[in-house]
Amino acid sequence: MGQAGCKRLSQSLFDYKTEKYVIAKNKKVGLLYRLLQVSILTYLVVWVFLVKKGYQDFDTSLQSSVITKVKGVTFTNTSELGERLWDVADYVIPPQGENIFFIITNLIVTPHQRQETCAESESIPDAVCYEDSDCPPGEPIMAGNGVRTGRCLQSGNTQRGTCEIFAWCPVETKSRPEKPLLGKAEDFTIYIKNFIHFPKFNFSKTNVLDTKDRDFLKSCRFGPKNPYCPIFRLGSVVSWAGSNFQEIALQGGVIGIQIEWNCDLDKAPSECNPRYYFSRLDSRFPGNSVSSGYNFRFAKYYRDEAGVEFRTLMKAYGIRFDVMVNGRAGKFSIIPTIINMASGVALMGVGSFVCDLVLIYFIKKSNFYRNKKYEEARSVMLPSQQSKGSPVEPPWSANPCLA
Repeated sequence: MGQAGCKRLSQSLFDYKTEKYVIAKNKKVGLLYRLLQVSILTYLVVWVFLVKKGYQDFDTSLQSSVITKVKGVTFTNTSELGERLWDVADYVIPPQGENIFFIITNLIVTPHQRQETCAESESIPDAVCYEDSDCPPGEPIMAGNGVRTGRCLQSGNTQRGTCEIFAWCPVETKSRPEKPLLGKAEDFTIYIKNFIHFPKFNFSKTNVLDTKDRDFLKSCRFGPKNPYCPIFRLGSVVSWAGSNFQEIALQGGVIGIQIEWNCDLDKAPSECNPRYYFSRLDSRFPGNSVSSGYNFRFAKYYRDEAGVEFRTLMKAYGIRFDVMVNGRAGKFSIIPTIINMASGVALMGVGSFVCDLVLIYFIKKSNFYRNKKYEEARSVMLPSQQSKGSPVEPPWSANPCLA
């Protein structure tokens, strides 16, 4: 018996086992099965391969460089600055042409400030005083302009006054103008030059037309017919971002310019084109909220004939531009193609699983189909062993070769 068992075991090593299929003649389940197959196949072909391009390998590590230039001049005549011509060196900060830059559109000017003593602004709550003891000398005023000297300066016959400070005097007291100083700046132009590189595929491109015509950039403007002329009118950019130029020029704001490169490198390089999106990035509050707008202060310093330093303080309102670049490139690769096709074939098994559940659990003849699909195997009693009442063990229940 032991030798026979070993022989049967050794022969079974070379056996091939296959599944037994039951064909269920049920039109409803058959229709459900075909619908699931068509749905999975449609998802695989349309969504995975056509929309998501599952046959491509992608590079999202975009390397980018942005260079900006602003051009335009305007003329103003104010009591603080007099007659003045504004060019790009006056209203663009910083002047290096980076991907983040600021264009001044409005100003509050406080000229001829010198370091001396004067009364603090009445708009500073911490500067209010009634007597000299309210102004301890040497202490700075919270959110103020200078350091207390120890004196309380009353205005007129009122007991209420403000602390005297040592600061750049006179302090800033003017409010924001009702009209923007550089209201004609909407006709200025912004030149945005962008270089990109996808290192995985060693592919590079720029958003400027490759031409030897030196007059091209002097006369062209960005539009549907000139996608490779990245020269934008300032007022148009603000309009595309959903804002009014005169409003944003008065109190300032932040505009985002997004350049998107989605390149299919299975096509010609000329098919890889940039797309531009414009949006208002700062929160716009209703009415004249104190949180609205964008501004900062800077000063220009001078010396008089006696060598004493003085300055002109400027509170600048304007538009900050953030140029952001993103994108990805795709190219055919056999590895993602095989992976996505294998995933699709595996999804086909979902149809069989769902139909099996419906067939053996949810229809009226489920018991009939369940009995056809699953067979029960029982032990067989030999006549010589029936008197002993012990079942015959199958030959694979014990392995005499391992005894």
